[in-house]
Amino acid sequence: QYSFKEVFGTLVVQKELFDVVAKPLVEDLIRGKNGLLFTYGVTGSGKTHTMTGSPGDGGLLPRCLAMIFNSIGPFQAKRFVFKLDDKNGVDVQSEVEALLERQRREALPVPKTPSGKRQLDPEFADMINVQDHCRVEEVDEDNVYGVFVSYIEIYNNYIYDLLEEAPFESIKPKWNSCNTPVRNGDFVPPQSKILREDQNHNMYVTGCTEVEVKSTEEAFEVFWRGQKKRRIANTQLNRESSRSHSVFIIKLAQAPLDADGDNVLQEKEQITLSQLSLVDLAGSERTNRTKAEGNRLREAGNINQSLMTLRTCIEVLRENQLYGTNKMVPYRDSKLTHLFKNYFDGEGKVRMIVCVNPKAEDYEESLQVMRFAEMTQEVEVARPVDRPLCGLTPGRRLRNQAFREELSRKLELRGGPIGAEPEEPSAAELFFQSFPPLPSCELLDINDDQTLPKLIEALEQRHKMRQMLAEEFSKNVLAFKTMLQEFDSSVASKENYIQGKLAEKEKTITGQRTEMERLEKKIKTLEYKIEILEKTATIYEEDKRNLQQELESKSQKLQRQASDKRRLEARLQGMVTETSLKWEKECERRVAAKQLEMQNKLWVKDEKLKQLKAIVTEPRAERLERPSREREREKPLPRSVSPSPAPVSHFQTFWIEGKALLVVPSTSTSLTKPCRSHQPFPAIPGSEKALARCDRYLLTHQELASDGEIQTKLIKGDVFRTRGGGQAVQFTDIETLKQESPTGRKRRSSPPDPDPAGDAADSEWTDVETRCSVAVEMRAGSALGPGYQHHAQPK
Repeated sequence: QYSFKEVFGTLVVQKELFDVVAKPLVEDLIRGKNGLLFTYGVTGSGKTHTMTGSPGDGGLLPRCLAMIFNSIGPFQAKRFVFKLDDKNGVDVQSEVEALLERQRREALPVPKTPSGKRQLDPEFADMINVQDHCRVEEVDEDNVYGVFVSYIEIYNNYIYDLLEEAPFESIKPKWNSCNTPVRNGDFVPPQSKILREDQNHNMYVTGCTEVEVKSTEEAFEVFWRGQKKRRIANTQLNRESSRSHSVFIIKLAQAPLDADGDNVLQEKEQITLSQLSLVDLAGSERTNRTKAEGNRLREAGNINQSLMTLRTCIEVLRENQLYGTNKMVPYRDSKLTHLFKNYFDGEGKVRMIVCVNPKAEDYEESLQVMRFAEMTQEVEVARPVDRPLCGLTPGRRLRNQAFREELSRKLELRGGPIGAEPEEPSAAELFFQSFPPLPSCELLDINDDQTLPKLIEALEQRHKMRQMLAEEFSKNVLAFKTMLQEFDSSVASKENYIQGKLAEKEKTITGQRTEMERLEKKIKTLEYKIEILEKTATIYEEDKRNLQQELESKSQKLQRQASDKRRLEARLQGMVTETSLKWEKECERRVAAKQLEMQNKLWVKDEKLKQLKAIVTEPRAERLERPSREREREKPLPRSVSPSPAPVSHFQTFWIEGKALLVVPSTSTSLTKPCRSHQPFPAIPGSEKALARCDRYLLTHQELASDGEIQTKLIKGDVFRTRGGGQAVQFTDIETLKQESPTGRKRRSSPPDPDPAGDAADSEWTDVETRCSVAVEMRAGSALGPGYQHHAQPK
């Protein structure tokens, strides 16, 4: 997308385009400012049509001419009052000099300047027939104006005058139907013009024909005469393709009237010369599309080269303006840019009309054109134009016209009308009334000799009076001349003083302007640096915001990860605890099952041993007697008294599953070192309720020692609650108990006598029974099995 100040559609009329684009340039021209208007675009996009127009609808050029002459028509100077010199300047001539110049020009054999009274060429008559009379509102009526036009073209980077007239001579070459001179069949190119720079550093074409015109028709006729000489050619993209850049220059000279408002002020410093250049650029084209060859190819190369130089100059100006640099603008690389150097330096206003062809084939070239046109909008180079100060009272022309009208009316009414009021006598009437009256001159008699002498005497008196008045008048004239000379000398001295002061002021102003320019350049440089710093600060702030956002996101991510980690740790801890409790319970269950199995096996072995002992001891007793353990089971009540050989000791009661067990400690107690492992041992399922009411735990284990005696181990521990709501036991001490007979075991190798044998057998039986009775007390079908008892001390 590209943005422009104004965009016009395909159905826009020429008047709307003129009001927006060209009308401000014409207003500036009449106010003494320069202007440049050129059309730019690819070949065949309508540049020439926009500038020239079509029959019935004039383009920008005829509308500009019409507006100029509508505005200054009543205030134009007579022809040749303004005279252009050869150095891009203008002189002012008096009425007499202008009249002599007109007579001299009319005597020359060259063709006369076209007049507006002549019949117009029907070829362009409809183009200048502008219905709307557009004019500038504020025109200085105390100035006189003169309009000069010239028409040139830039072809192959050479400048040619399209208004140059070739005199008819037999020696010089003639011009053929193609408007090119030939001599003996050979092509003779026209003479190119040279660019020069005047004292005000403005570029102009040396020797260019400049025609003074007095009407729109006359000016457009001059343009049309040069338009016929312009180089055009037929290409594949445009049947009438312009092969050169054409420049139509309108110069407006204006000078103030004198103090009387009658004649032009004869001072060259008071003349203001402004110009408006209307440029129709040749279209840029690609040779692969136009299929140009030979001269057409060379023309296309020069056209594209000049347009490229124009683009380069605009880009350098834009770079100098934006970045405060002072790069040299390559104006001299092309005659087109060199001619309008002063415009790009700020000596006027520049307007560009971009013509775009909506054809799809021109899409890429149109994009390049619009990109360049958009970039030119950013170039603003302007310098104030100092207009000369006249110092005369405004409204001089109107006062002079009013005076003339009043004078003519007085002359017509000389003597006064009938019935009119008496007017005051003029100075001449008063002068004649001061003379002595004349006597009557009527002669009634031929012999009258008094009338003539009286008349002669009166005339002599009048003559003497006239001489006296003449002498007095001459004296007054001399006195007045002396006064005027003194006044002139005083005025000259004052002017010299004022000129000195003005020179000093101008030097001061020049120094201040130089200082202002330096400060402006410095300001631009500082603004550029500030802009760079602002952009850098913006980039850093953006990076800072991005880093802060990234830091916040990462910190939030780390917090989420930490919270997830804590939740995962808590979950894993719970899972570990649950799994450990589960496996501890499973281990306890397996150990309990294994212990039950071993106790059952041990119990079976004990039963087998008892049965074997009963079988062995039954023949000795000679009576059938059951084992002591079976007799004890048949007894209604358990034994509460220990055997006689056993010593009396203190009993302790421990509660397990709500039943009291009587444990008889041995007479001999040995205490081993405490248990090294203090890890909690989970309670078996059968004793969890008992452990809930206890704070100490005792595990009893009985086994057969190596010497054949029964050995009891008391494993002591503390009960505490677990996290899962259960109970666990931590073992702290192991106590070993051994039971021995006070008399020792008796072994017999030979069988005794019957009676004594019966006593011995009885005592042996009693010894074995006693040893068995102080062992683990349990019943068949117990959950713990033989060999183990769990005891807990209540809280």
